[in-house]
Amino acid sequence: MMLGLVAAGCAMGMALPPRATAQANDTAPVSQTAPVSASDFQKLQDAVQKLSEKVQTLEQANTAQQQTHQDDIQQIQQLQNKLNQTQQTAEDAEQKSTAAAQAQTQPLSRVPLDEATVNHSFQMLGDAEFQYAKAAHQHGAFMLADFAPIFLYRGGDNILFEAGFDFILQNNGGTPGVSTDSNPLGPDTTPTSNSSGYTTTVNLSFAQLDYVANDYATLCVGNLLLPLGTYSERSAGWLNKFPDSPLARGLVPGTGIGAEVRGAVPLGNDGKFINYSVFGVNGPGSADATGNASALDIAGGNVGFRSDGVVANLHTNPSGGARLGLFLPFAKPHTDLELGISGQSGEWDNAATHLWSAGVLDAALHLGPSFELKGEYIRSWYGTDDLGEIRTDGYWVQAGYKLAGLNLDLPVINNLELVGRYDSMNDGLGNTTQRETAGYVYYFTNTLLFEGDYEFINDTFPQAATTNNVIFQLSYGF
Repeated sequence: MMLGLVAAGCAMGMALPPRATAQANDTAPVSQTAPVSASDFQKLQDAVQKLSEKVQTLEQANTAQQQTHQDDIQQIQQLQNKLNQTQQTAEDAEQKSTAAAQAQTQPLSRVPLDEATVNHSFQMLGDAEFQYAKAAHQHGAFMLADFAPIFLYRGGDNILFEAGFDFILQNNGGTPGVSTDSNPLGPDTTPTSNSSGYTTTVNLSFAQLDYVANDYATLCVGNLLLPLGTYSERSAGWLNKFPDSPLARGLVPGTGIGAEVRGAVPLGNDGKFINYSVFGVNGPGSADATGNASALDIAGGNVGFRSDGVVANLHTNPSGGARLGLFLPFAKPHTDLELGISGQSGEWDNAATHLWSAGVLDAALHLGPSFELKGEYIRSWYGTDDLGEIRTDGYWVQAGYKLAGLNLDLPVINNLELVGRYDSMNDGLGNTTQRETAGYVYYFTNTLLFEGDYEFINDTFPQAATTNNVIFQLSYGF
């Protein structure tokens, strides 16, 4: 651009006419050129002006390009910094991954778990019941308060532990018409004569350690809920729709100390499966070390001290048992059928001369979410020293219908379920008890239930008696 200005100046100089110069010699001729016209000068001036404007425009463009170049350099620097940070983060992550992989190959030190981890692995469930009862020709009273917590602990992917307790405050007069059974998850009450006050008892209902071997088998050890039928595992406590247990449940134990393998095997892909249980437990024993009929202890209190002071099972061999069940879902939701057969057999007297055996058939039918029908048939037989072989049997069947299935859109009606049960028991000694029960369950929530029942009981004891009872119970499961 500077060279252009110089060239333009030179051109102007060359175009201007030289003035007349005097020679040293006055006699020499004077040289003159033609004068430049005003229009030519104006043209030259315009050309210089345009050239100056172009130079200015080029300078501005050059300045803008330099600014753009500087901005590009700054952006490249920022991208370079971000790239360095990303590379550093990747290197840190790789180091952490390598350290974690090395840590997995090293033996873990036994350190206590922090509180958060423990709380995530621990749960407390259970139920509570409060009962009011009135027998015919007697005063009504609050008879029972029961608190039954269940503690669950998960020690890992394969290790589980569960234990249940019963804290019972009971009127010493007993609950009229409610029979004693061996159910570990519901209150057991025994009618007594005119005794005073209340009795508080604390029982370990069950406690077992489970090891999940695979998808089809779990090993359980401890004080187990026995799969003789399904009542002990699925219907006791607040899950029971009646304030008391079926009479025939007193013919078989609800728990046993021993070991069990259980699981389920699917049949195809439509929800059918077979569930199974195989167990060995101490089994029923003798309450007074004799083989008499009155000494049979269904609950299995047969572990104690021998005469030489050694802790041992008081009979020679434990009992063995099993259950096999078939679950059949139907096409309609909440519609299914389950059938099961179970049994247990083993020595019961201390001399190991008599066997106690039992078999149970169970069935449950659901026809939609509103209707349920289920029951069990129980039979047991055992040898005795004084009365020979004693055969007992009993059964119960119950049905329930939730009025929400009527689609009446009435709040009180929709929360109500009508229930009915018939149960019977023969003790093998010539005595039979039959009971018809009609009642309801009102659901404040899915876990807060108010139950009411009217029972008609007929005994064929030598002093035959007919008793009518009204029982109300508030149950809460948590």
